[in-house]
Amino acid sequence: MIGPYTIEHWLAFPPSEDGSRTELIFGHFHATPSPSGEHQLAVTRLIRPFEDSIAAAGRTDLYAVIGVGVKISSTLRTGLIPDVVLMDRIPAGASFPAEALVLAVEVWSPGNTRNEREAKMVAYAAAGVPFLWTISRKGNDPGLELTAHRLHDDRYLVENTVKSAGPTTVTAAPVPVTLDLADLVF
Repeated sequence: MIGPYTIEHWLAFPPSEDGSRTELIFGHFHATPSPSGEHQLAVTRLIRPFEDSIAAAGRTDLYAVIGVGVKISSTLRTGLIPDVVLMDRIPAGASFPAEALVLAVEVWSPGNTRNEREAKMVAYAAAGVPFLWTISRKGNDPGLELTAHRLHDDRYLVENTVKSAGPTTVTAAPVPVTLDLADLVF
């Protein structure tokens, strides 16, 4: 059920003093604790492979940005803060329309519930974001797992799954992105 809060409420919400993030998911506010240092290190280390791949492809119209507000849908009353986005316009301001995104990355923390993860994926798909990456831990293993999705008929299909360290190229992106999960360990 869609809650009472709108994108306008979300945009007017005051920033937290403790670094926590507030997102709007289907009209309900969801606050998450401030990201850990390990989480932020992984997110920051994603920027270099994106920028290197964008440059290698000769693209000057894509921009990798960390932690920006995205107005996903007024109808669905959803505003999210993905960990990393690739945008097709110069980032200016604090929030962006979903149409600016060509790829969103969510680094799942243990506190992200299954319902929250599914709701975000549905919201990104409904907004037409062409690519979505999710990164999570593999159980108690210190390694990471990256699942790269491509939008097809209003839902995401898994195109790439990376479960081991070592250079690999992910094709579910506007340009192929070569990265090593070992560089992201958090």
